[in-house]
Amino acid sequence: MRHNKKLAFIVISLITITILNVNVFAYSSEEEVFVKNGPTDKKIIALTFDDGPHPKETNEVLDVLKKYDIKGTFFIAGKHANWYSKPLIRASKEGHEIGNHTFNHPDISNLSKAELEDEIKKCEDILVKLTGKKPTLFRPPYGSYKKESLEAIAKKYHYKIVLWTTVDARDWQNPGANKISDTIINNAKNGDIILLHDYATDNTVEALDILIPKMIEKGYKFVTVSQLINNK
Repeated sequence: MRHNKKLAFIVISLITITILNVNVFAYSSEEEVFVKNGPTDKKIIALTFDDGPHPKETNEVLDVLKKYDIKGTFFIAGKHANWYSKPLIRASKEGHEIGNHTFNHPDISNLSKAELEDEIKKCEDILVKLTGKKPTLFRPPYGSYKKESLEAIAKKYHYKIVLWTTVDARDWQNPGANKISDTIINNAKNGDIILLHDYATDNTVEALDILIPKMIEKGYKFVTVSQLINNK
């Protein structure tokens, strides 16, 4: 009897350990899909630009990035790519990373799984058509999403879901260029993913011309999000 109780205890313990290991593995797998930052032991930062392309601001952002010979990551709204394809094509040709930001820029937490998949696929199709490259990064508009459905679709289409770190200059509200640049210069840390916009945000362009040389002086290197991730 004692032998049977001991055996039962061992079996239950093994089952419990197995379940715990499965849960840990599932959590680790989730962390690999969602990205908020890169390595914190290296002075590298990724500049990201949402909502473009725009016929004015995107080209001006590209001019500044070219001036300092750095690459950024652009999260593209598919409908804007349809309207203003030239700045997007230019960004891709100049070596910047292109990410998926849905087609219509909705709050995807309000969408069904089928609607969300359609938004992502429609944007992907136009990006492939215009650049010849399949995007591998996705950013949810407003940073809003339902984790389970987004993670499932991201895995299906082989996307990393890119969010951003705590530094948010809120440039979409069009504060002054100095306020945008000061927020980033004074708060950015190793491995940060910086959220900016290149659609109807005039002051962002001027802010870039201030913050980029200042951050370079502080020893930082600007990289794309994929380069940041691969440095982990």
